[in-house]
Amino acid sequence: MKKNLNYWSLSGFTFFYFFASTSAMSLFAIWLGQTLELSGAQVGTVFAINAIATLCFQPLYGFISDKIGLKKHLLWFITFLIMFIGPFFIYVYSPLLHYNIFVGAVIGSIYLSATLLAAFGAIESYAERTGKKYNFEYGQVRMWGSLGAAAAALFSGKLFNINPHISFWIASACSIFLVIFLLLMKVNVSEEEKKKTDSIKLKDTLSLLKNKTFWVFMIYVLGVACVYSVYDQQFPVYYASLFSTREQGNQMFGYLNSIQIFLEAGMMFVAPFIVNKIGPKKALVVAGILMAIRITGSGLAVEPIGISTMKMLHSVELPIMLVAILKFIAANFDAKFSATMYIVGYYFVSQVGQAILSPLLGHWYDTIGFSKTYLMLGVSVFIFVIVFALLKTKTVPIQTYYSKRAG
Repeated sequence: MKKNLNYWSLSGFTFFYFFASTSAMSLFAIWLGQTLELSGAQVGTVFAINAIATLCFQPLYGFISDKIGLKKHLLWFITFLIMFIGPFFIYVYSPLLHYNIFVGAVIGSIYLSATLLAAFGAIESYAERTGKKYNFEYGQVRMWGSLGAAAAALFSGKLFNINPHISFWIASACSIFLVIFLLLMKVNVSEEEKKKTDSIKLKDTLSLLKNKTFWVFMIYVLGVACVYSVYDQQFPVYYASLFSTREQGNQMFGYLNSIQIFLEAGMMFVAPFIVNKIGPKKALVVAGILMAIRITGSGLAVEPIGISTMKMLHSVELPIMLVAILKFIAANFDAKFSATMYIVGYYFVSQVGQAILSPLLGHWYDTIGFSKTYLMLGVSVFIFVIVFALLKTKTVPIQTYYSKRAG
């Protein structure tokens, strides 16, 4: 009974967290460009500063997540911050960006990182740990997150055209449901689990830097996962520009994004079976190849149908990559560092790359255009996927992973 209660409570929490995040951030680039009238380079600067701030929060969230284990303290903190999304965007962030782009971007990045940009990893890591304890797959919980994001994306374009502030208030309202599901969640923390988390020291975490497989994993994160994130930043702006009016483009992107995320939710349910079948590393290679095809195809497509087709590949590639990353970490690293490896090793390093690439790509979008920039990104992803595939890792067989999990 407790397994089902925790599965549904955690799934409900994940649904509304992703609903809130998508409501606030799915058209973030368009809000910056159209509503606030920032240039491509300025938008790139905002994303870069967001990435830098997120770098500061992700190691902190990773260490705290490993330190507190299955306690819900961090989830309560994130829920509290979500309550203020509407007031912050409307009455603080927007005026500050108009007053001074740098000051606004810095202050905004602190709030956004703590609430949304760095918090994803903490929530997903918590879901993965709880799933291990109560015997359900992370992908089954994450599927509800995708459904929440899809539900929010379905109306985001239309609501944006009515008033961009509506989505921010909706995001704040989601905190009511987050509180309810946190109260329903009953995760027991044993004395043995407390001892394991209490024993974690910072020097133990830093010892991961001596692990060869850690650096092989970094090649994938920097060359593939990071590029995927940067590519997605201003994609809504490019997509909307392919239509006769910005309003039509915004609305169509909202519909497209919703369809893609609904398909993604279905793939989140299937992805664990695929990854278990072929193994985590091969699954990461498959996801990387699909990503390279999507980015390159976006550069070759010149009309809405073609680029919409490329966008749909996201619904296949992302679920496989997310599930494979968690299983790759579980198979290669000590379980007590799972949150640190996921939040720092995956999210943190991705943000390092984004901080470097975002301003550069913003400049390229303004000078050489989206299509040529996408072609260069796609080729670079192909190269990094090949390098990652050729490097050897000491991956534990998937059967051993399940034996560890059962134990």
